Amino acid sequence: MGVTLKQLAVLSAVVEHDGFGAAAEHLSVDQSSVSHSVAALERTAGAPLVHRTSPLRPTELGRALLPHARTALAATRAIESLISEHHQNKPAGTVKIAASPTVAHRLLPRLLNHWAESLPGVDIRVFEGDDDELEEWLNSGVVDCAILIDPEPMPADGVELLQDRFRAVLRNDHPFSSLDQVGLPELLDDPLLVSSGGCEPQIKELHALSGVRYDPAQRVRELSTLLSMVENDIGVAIMPSLASSMLPGTLVMVDITPRLERRLVFAGPSARPWHPQVSRMLELITTMSAD
Repeated sequence: MGVTLKQLAVLSAVVEHDGFGAAAEHLSVDQSSVSHSVAALERTAGAPLVHRTSPLRPTELGRALLPHARTALAATRAIESLISEHHQNKPAGTVKIAASPTVAHRLLPRLLNHWAESLPGVDIRVFEGDDDELEEWLNSGVVDCAILIDPEPMPADGVELLQDRFRAVLRNDHPFSSLDQVGLPELLDDPLLVSSGGCEPQIKELHALSGVRYDPAQRVRELSTLLSMVENDIGVAIMPSLASSMLPGTLVMVDITPRLERRLVFAGPSARPWHPQVSRMLELITTMSAD
């Protein structure tokens, strides 16, 4: 028997979700079905495709197969959408979109509501990832579209959603908490806490603009951990203003000089045809901007 799309979907889910159980939950099937699909694909390949370790990771052959599997699955989603739309005479299908945590928390819900109202037959699935993962997911076919952070070069068919200013995150009893703005050199009298999962390149750029050495006291992955550390007076942080809605009542944001902003850009893939509903989602964003 040859390779099937189901097998490719299961392999991709197992790797993306770091295990058979999590993949089964994501796919809404039992774990034995996931195991059988991977085993069948490995028999066809004549070699193991994943190391059954903790955490699970693909073998060399598995890594080589994944980009092709994801491209095939992305094309299948687009084809299924076109067929459904032809028969239903209305937009349909599944679209996967990637966004960073701050964008997913503040900006994306408004877009999802607008798309749901205008494209009720389209199932939009959100994938939350670190800033540097988004473009990789888009190019490899993990997702069909993404809200990219400061893409270079600017995607030819993308649209800029907004520019988001970086600000200091402080306890509300910090000496600078009542100021309109604070210079970066003055801010760094306190230890700097940074999230390694996003915005670190921009924070480094901010230091370069200020002529200040970049020397974070702590680098953590999760934004919730970062905010908890600031809340417990371990240091200060720098975050985009979209993150303001994530702050507990004990923390405030203060503008930083020099001013630095990040660009948020909605885009589809650059090296393959767009999912038909992604093009419609882009048109609706333009309509929102005009309104």
